[in-house]
Amino acid sequence: MQTKTIFERLKNGEVISPTDQDAYKMREASFATKKWLVEMNNSSDPDEIRHFLSQITNSEIDQSVTVFTPLYINYGKNTSIGKNVFINFDCVFLDLGGITIEDNVLIAPKVSLLTEGHPTAIKDRHSLIPKPIHIKKNAWIGANATILPGVTIGENAIVAAGAVVSKDVSDHTIVGGIPAKVLKTI
Repeated sequence: MQTKTIFERLKNGEVISPTDQDAYKMREASFATKKWLVEMNNSSDPDEIRHFLSQITNSEIDQSVTVFTPLYINYGKNTSIGKNVFINFDCVFLDLGGITIEDNVLIAPKVSLLTEGHPTAIKDRHSLIPKPIHIKKNAWIGANATILPGVTIGENAIVAAGAVVSKDVSDHTIVGGIPAKVLKTI
């Protein structure tokens, strides 16, 4: 029987204790990703930025994708980016739990996609709880919005600027506020 890597376990939603024998590998991987990020975030060439992002995500980033740097990612290999995606300045992706961004998604400046959380119990607080984020086709995430672990943003949905989204957003829906609530359907 083949043992799963810590990254496979994270993507599958397994809670990782700080005493896990492979926990150190998460930090090592983050520092390796940071090397690529330094290169990417210091480039102004769109093709070069896509090349570096391909290295970070270990996948081919389509020519139609536009990223305005800086972009901050803690791991990268659990992020999937579709076609015709626009990611604006100063976004943060914590992707150990997995981030899927489908085609035609707009991500405004300072958006945070956070797939990782911690237990509330003090004795377990340093454990990591991963839950995936899925942003469906044609969604628009407004400036400074935060998407929390386990959230799916529906097709054609809009997340208003500054919203904190802790629950799934239905297709064709606009949400806003803290915590985000339905404002209207479109």
